[in-house]
Amino acid sequence: MDESDHEVSSKIRVLLVEDHALTRMGLKAALKRTSDIEVIGEAANGEEAVERADALTPDVILMDVGMPVMDGIQAASKILKEHSEIKVVMLTQHDNDRDIMASLAAGASGYCLKDVEPERLYTAIRSVNAGDAWLDATIAGRVLRHYNSNVEIIPGEIKLEDDGAEGPPPTSPQAVALSFDRPAPDPLSKRELEVLHLIVDGLSNQAIADKLIISLATAKTHVRNILNKLAVDDRTQAAVHAMRRGLV
Repeated sequence: MDESDHEVSSKIRVLLVEDHALTRMGLKAALKRTSDIEVIGEAANGEEAVERADALTPDVILMDVGMPVMDGIQAASKILKEHSEIKVVMLTQHDNDRDIMASLAAGASGYCLKDVEPERLYTAIRSVNAGDAWLDATIAGRVLRHYNSNVEIIPGEIKLEDDGAEGPPPTSPQAVALSFDRPAPDPLSKRELEVLHLIVDGLSNQAIADKLIISLATAKTHVRNILNKLAVDDRTQAAVHAMRRGLV
């Protein structure tokens, strides 16, 4: 493999799923501005997304929620059952609680709104590709408010109160993991609190390292220590838990 082949293969391979052609064109143009993200395919509805994901096995899928034929939440669930290595970022105008929670329950690694700034979208793609979860700050706040007002703690799980919508409530292991009957976290150092603020802002490990002028290895160590102290499994849970505890 020559140097140019290595450069292409190292790019984050993205599938765009959006039913509006003009929006797809705009997203594609925005992603072309980066050197490490490549659009390898497009789909106009959830059914096409499932077919394209099978054929292309992208690294990341940018998925709209409201689409004809099959919506983005159904498509994400189908895709991730067959391709657990693929990461899905829901990119949508829909900011209602049910869509947010259903998307997370389906296995989406990220959720952000269509008015997101391009740099934030790039961060979301890079973060989920690296194995992290990413929530727009506004969405994280909605998740927090949803759980504070709609969660009934029962032994071993979280139960979301029925809001009258059709279909099963969006409960899942991901949702259960956000249980708020945790003990108080171990104290965080001043530097760990700084890192936690940046996690809540959606920054990747590399972006945290750059912001604080520390090495990537040190940033990763801080993040790992924060997850251990908060007794959570990933960055999304850390952000929501930290907001509820008033740590940020």
